[in-house]
Amino acid sequence: MTDRAALANLAEEIVACRACPRLVEWRERVASEKVARFRDEVYWGRPLPGFGDPEARILLLGLAPAAHGGNRTGRVFTGDASGDFLWAALHRAGLADRASSRRADDGLTLTDTYIAAAVRCAPPANKPTIEERDTCAPFLARELALLAEVRVIVALGAFGWEAGLRALATAGYETRPKPQFGHGAEATIGPYMLLGSYHPSQQNTFTGRLTPAMLQAVLSRARHVAVTPPEGEFASQGNGRHRLP
Repeated sequence: MTDRAALANLAEEIVACRACPRLVEWRERVASEKVARFRDEVYWGRPLPGFGDPEARILLLGLAPAAHGGNRTGRVFTGDASGDFLWAALHRAGLADRASSRRADDGLTLTDTYIAAAVRCAPPANKPTIEERDTCAPFLARELALLAEVRVIVALGAFGWEAGLRALATAGYETRPKPQFGHGAEATIGPYMLLGSYHPSQQNTFTGRLTPAMLQAVLSRARHVAVTPPEGEFASQGNGRHRLP
């Protein structure tokens, strides 16, 4: 089972991080200057830990918080258009108890699913530097190590795919030859399956590069893999928490 105390301690460490000066300056400036539509709100303006079911078998991995989404609300994929698209898909797949999330305290619950970002601070132009990416990478590696039940990693975009591969390599699993990202791509690495999906950014959803049906297919595949016992093993019976049937 997941060490929940260790996961909570890691979350606190992530929230307190000030390792990347450019990201610290940007996230705090955005939180101070705001935008007109959110001028009356208090922004989070700090790094974002993961969110969801500590006993999850599915880990969703995105790029970074949105400047006026997670950087405002304090929860990844919350309060922006990408999150709207993702939560609706998760709800349809039976992985979330509601189809939208606008605030971190709205009571949304995930079933057998945990969501994290490769980079925990909102970056300018949504583009972290290589140094920022690498500085943040140990958080994901440690998070993955603590999420004891995870079997499937769904990478939302090429950046998430690369981050997932690096985390798995850090855990000691062979990632060569390097699996190539693509929508619907699959790679079995150690005890994990890495699945690829285009990121639910407006650039992809508004142009039709990613449709609800396309994301639904990836989530359905993730759910199927998550509940299928590994060869030669019995299926997990859970521990009284929400589990996929």
